[in-house]
Amino acid sequence: MSYGNRGGRGGFGGGSRSGGGGGGGYGGRSSSGFGSSFKPKPVEVGKEYDVTISDTSRRGEGIAKIDGFVIFVAGAKQGQSARIKVTRVTDRFATGEVVTGTGSADMASESADSGEEQPQA
Repeated sequence: MSYGNRGGRGGFGGGSRSGGGGGGGYGGRSSSGFGSSFKPKPVEVGKEYDVTISDTSRRGEGIAKIDGFVIFVAGAKQGQSARIKVTRVTDRFATGEVVTGTGSADMASESADSGEEQPQA
């Protein structure tokens, strides 16, 4: 008559030995299961993309998103539009570097250059 102990710890429904991350019973899946690992990433290493930096990370990197996929961009500032090159892609995020930026400093230098050229023409 040991049936009374089977429903307790380590039983069929996801106890300490199941490793299922919180139970879920027989054959349960966690939320980070099969669906997320097969979803193709919207970016590839070595390719360039035009993005707008929407936020800044705790480490000071710019954050851009392509189809909801987060890209951390070193040296980029919030509000900056830039062309970036992706340097690394993981399951949850990518990292990149600025190739050309059209932030306020770049725009000011471009307008100054164009202002110098116009009087000469």
